[in-house]
Amino acid sequence: MSIPRPEHPNPQFERENWVNLNGEWEFELDRGVSGLDRKFYERESLNSKITVPFCPESVLSGICNTDYLNCVWYLKKLNIEDNGLDVILHFGAVDYESYVYINGKETYHNVGGYVGFDIDITPYIRRGEENVITVCAKDGHPNGKASGKQCENYYSIECCYTRTTGIWQTVWLEYVEKSRIEYVKYYPSAEQKNVQMEISVKGEEKLSVVCEYKGKTQGSVDISLKSGVNRIVVPLDEIYLWEAGCGRLYDVTLTYGKDKVKSYFGIRTSAFDKDGYLLNGKRLFLRTVLDQGYYKNGIYTAETDEELCRDIYLSFDAGFNGARLHQKVFEPRFLYHCDRLGYLVFGESANAHLDYSDMNQLAPFLLEWQKEVKRDFNHPSIIGWCPLNETWDWENRHQNDDFVRTLYYTTKAMDSTRPCIGTSGNYQVVSDIYDLHDYIQEKEDFEKIYLAKTKEEMLENYDSHPWHSGVSKYQNSKEWAHLPIFLSEYGGTRWNEDGINGGWGYGNGPKTVDEFFERYEYLTKALIKSPYICGFCYTQLYDIEQEVNGLYTYERKPKFDMKKIKAITQYNSEKRT
Repeated sequence: MSIPRPEHPNPQFERENWVNLNGEWEFELDRGVSGLDRKFYERESLNSKITVPFCPESVLSGICNTDYLNCVWYLKKLNIEDNGLDVILHFGAVDYESYVYINGKETYHNVGGYVGFDIDITPYIRRGEENVITVCAKDGHPNGKASGKQCENYYSIECCYTRTTGIWQTVWLEYVEKSRIEYVKYYPSAEQKNVQMEISVKGEEKLSVVCEYKGKTQGSVDISLKSGVNRIVVPLDEIYLWEAGCGRLYDVTLTYGKDKVKSYFGIRTSAFDKDGYLLNGKRLFLRTVLDQGYYKNGIYTAETDEELCRDIYLSFDAGFNGARLHQKVFEPRFLYHCDRLGYLVFGESANAHLDYSDMNQLAPFLLEWQKEVKRDFNHPSIIGWCPLNETWDWENRHQNDDFVRTLYYTTKAMDSTRPCIGTSGNYQVVSDIYDLHDYIQEKEDFEKIYLAKTKEEMLENYDSHPWHSGVSKYQNSKEWAHLPIFLSEYGGTRWNEDGINGGWGYGNGPKTVDEFFERYEYLTKALIKSPYICGFCYTQLYDIEQEVNGLYTYERKPKFDMKKIKAITQYNSEKRT
């Protein structure tokens, strides 16, 4: 049996001595969530099979059960080499609350379905013998926890889709030296012609760092380190900037004693001033698209590595230079392709279904958000962070603004190198960018807002439109006029190839393809012509289930002439780069 998703899941931190554990696992549904009491973790077998890393709701898993799955169990037997090395077990992501057992003993408990975790299972294994890995994943109804676009209803509806439970990213094993590198953070500087590194190590050894660009050594350092966090500087001979559409990456080889890690970084700066976005200090107009990260047969998980790349190329074909990775934490392998292709993205969470009026819900969400910022810090393609999307009132209770403030200031404390959108759309509290959503479809109404004579008039017209009344009752947009303005959701125009009455989208769908192009053109060009908008994000790249406002179908087939779409998307690109 071939192993699905056989490629290394994290090119940012890759060792040679690893084992991919994807493929067939034993599996069992635990509808009554009684498996812990019944000690399923002591069992030698479960009652069915599943293909990992695909969630049990998906076709590719072999289970295809789309009901609410309150609890599921996994079991994998494997022999572990008797080589004297420590053994680290990695899970890319398990949704939502998980317990991991090795040979019947609990080794780890994790809360949060989007960022992975690793476990040193060395004390629990039997070397040279068969070992049993057991995983319990509790999930169920998405309400009350960060679950993104997973639908609360039994059936998917509008812009919410099939749920995901349990393991949905690669599981792998590493054999590692006792003295080893634990993590590395890069702070590259074109101005100083160097890369500063924060490196956490275990044990006392000599560290060797070699930085290369296209096979040519650009800098190296040899230094002795002690356990803990260390900081070093590697001078670079030549500077190659990471740019939009051209992801120039430096390859890094780190050797610590016998431990060897392959990694990479890109040199670029990402910032906003009052007028817009600056990449490497140069003005760049953000022409981005909403990408939800859903796949017809795998739901949250692409069937192949090629599927991950494909969505970036489809976006390029439509004229976009980046994406909002929406309501989902995308896997590191996707971000690697963004890095190498020069694709600009925002690092976001899957915050939907949280009660923002309840500070008790902040703790588990904040913890996973911190893990995401730490995990993805080194990706040059991530040009900014956005911890929250559209915070809404919850059961007639307004959001607790300190909830938003805590996330924003935590993000800035963890990463001073990137801007942060406090909340994308809806109720603003604190942010580096004023972020708006607008699904108005009518030309006259849309142009009245975005082609206004002054920035203050534009924001006043935005607030006064009935579509925005739910937001404007809490805030006056003119108070945010000192910030750059990003329209991070617009369009969402419905077009179902099977007929205009089928499927869901925003507003009234056009009746003909020509009418669709007319609408896409006047909406998009109004934003490009506006001197007060620094970028846009069109909803969305492809259809998902019943939502048919994509430029491509769910199968990623173009619904329109992409040359015409690209020409509109890139309108006035010579002036608004």
